[in-house]
Amino acid sequence: MAAMKAETNYDDLESTHKADLEVPLRDRSQVDDETKKIVRKVDKRLLPVLTFLYLICFLDRGNIGNANVAGMSDELNLTGTQYNIALTVFFFPYSVFEVPSNIVLKVVRPSIWISFLLICWGTVMTLQGIVQNYHHLIVTRTLLGLFESGFFPAATYLLTCWHRFEIQTRMSIFYTAASLSGAFSGLLAFALQKMDGIGGLSGWRWIFVLEGIVTVLTGFGCYWALPDSPQTASFLSGNERDTLMQRLEQDTGTSSGRVGTNENFEWVYLTSALSEWKIYVAVVIFWSNTICVYGFTYSAPTIIHGLGYTASEAQLLTVPIYFLCVCSTIIFSRLSDKSQSRWLWIVVPYFIALVGLIGLLAIPHPRLPGLTYAFLFCIPAGVYPPLIGAVSWIGNNLAPSWKRGIGMALFMSIGNLGGAVGSNIFLTSQKPHYWLGYGMCMFIVVAAIISTLILRYAYASANAERDGLDPSEIEGRYSDEELLKLGDRSPYFRYYDQLLILNPPLSPRKRRRHLRESEESEVDLSLEQYMHSSDLYRSVSIISPLPLPVKIETMPTLEQNIRPLYPEIEAIMRRYNLNVTSIFQCGNMSKTKYLGGDIRPRSFWVMSHSASEQDGFN
Repeated sequence: MAAMKAETNYDDLESTHKADLEVPLRDRSQVDDETKKIVRKVDKRLLPVLTFLYLICFLDRGNIGNANVAGMSDELNLTGTQYNIALTVFFFPYSVFEVPSNIVLKVVRPSIWISFLLICWGTVMTLQGIVQNYHHLIVTRTLLGLFESGFFPAATYLLTCWHRFEIQTRMSIFYTAASLSGAFSGLLAFALQKMDGIGGLSGWRWIFVLEGIVTVLTGFGCYWALPDSPQTASFLSGNERDTLMQRLEQDTGTSSGRVGTNENFEWVYLTSALSEWKIYVAVVIFWSNTICVYGFTYSAPTIIHGLGYTASEAQLLTVPIYFLCVCSTIIFSRLSDKSQSRWLWIVVPYFIALVGLIGLLAIPHPRLPGLTYAFLFCIPAGVYPPLIGAVSWIGNNLAPSWKRGIGMALFMSIGNLGGAVGSNIFLTSQKPHYWLGYGMCMFIVVAAIISTLILRYAYASANAERDGLDPSEIEGRYSDEELLKLGDRSPYFRYYDQLLILNPPLSPRKRRRHLRESEESEVDLSLEQYMHSSDLYRSVSIISPLPLPVKIETMPTLEQNIRPLYPEIEAIMRRYNLNVTSIFQCGNMSKTKYLGGDIRPRSFWVMSHSASEQDGFN
């Protein structure tokens, strides 16, 4: 260790980083307040728009189930098979055109493209209200799938362009529109059925006509309401845009600690996305959602109706099921962002779904309608949250932006094919038991749990392998431009959710007691510098007097200072409720530079990569 210190010239270190070290860090509470203010500003402008648009989108695709209960099949003389085919044809164009749609999105302004899609599918929805036979219905359902295909991948990609680690909570708020649509769909259908005969139209036709008109009007308003990107956000000031872009670009993809956010299209991004095997494994998670959700959405009113309730009562009884689903989605997403873990909060909700599915297969029908209805709550409450976790997980782990846009669309394109399966597994001939429907849902949920664990292992293994690479060899092999193009395949990129630290956050009471017993009056957050010969600032660990050691490995080169780590450090601080008043960057014992605060740590550590001993300096 002494030999290592003799080789290390701290005077050179100080002069090399003098400019960086002398830049004062603003008060942490001020930084936090400014960051939160910008995030809240973005949320207030972006989330309400996208959430309302998705509510409209899901209402328009799922209202056929309500229309069927209201008499559509009887009036159009549809058989059970024809009705299932009408449900199924929606998903083929919906899946095929998601990837091309996101490519168009990267070329055309999002506000223009999404507005165009809304106006088109709203027009189709209105025309669906005047269909006269089975063939007309097939045409409108096919066109509806075509024009709706671009919205969900576009919206989720847009969210990843504005947010990083807090993405899942925002994604959950956006996606709860799907849950709310199930509740509103039942309420609207109950009300619109009362219009039966007005204007010579049946009640089920008014469901399509009025919801289609609302969609068209929304499409025209979307052009002005939807912001296109952080770079062009007129509702943010210039400084706010710069802060937001700097926050989005800070990552571990290159020696400068950045990933590309505005690169030009190259075919390598398309081939990289298409050859990413982890996307195809994650598709199983998506299938668990689409098979269960679409099967449930189209069949829930019929299932409840079969329990002995009237058609109107069945419409209303779907409402509380979806409200519980909204709560479940938001709660699990908050837990995911708070713990900075995706995989765990994908797996846990699945067990809720399994409880419901096993119960529905086990209970005798129809002698226990109340218990059957209770178990129905478990299905959407258990399968909605994992999809948000999977979309956020994939979005976090794909880079640069072109690959992320194409990869997310590919993920959803294949995943949405599950809707074609889900719409055909709850067979009328099997009611009220629905052996195939419940059994298929249970099988795909178990498969999704296994897929999640495979992804978890793959990401952790890749991170561990990259941790063992010699940075000097990486820098000699790749330029920064090449590393940017590699994106998530860069040796410096670290996949999200590598480790779940099992130490639970201290409660405020335990934390206060620990602090009273500690020699320190404040919790000091010191940065442990890992050094190896001339390769300084290679990695950083967070050490505090609390028994909560947390390691961050995000310092790839000598040229990178500590500033890009602030978002990661803040996430750790929030996780463990640390009241940190200063951050310390340690050069040597006598020439320590402080980036903020007046509190000196009791000690700091210098550790060699090649040695296990530690030298402490008090």
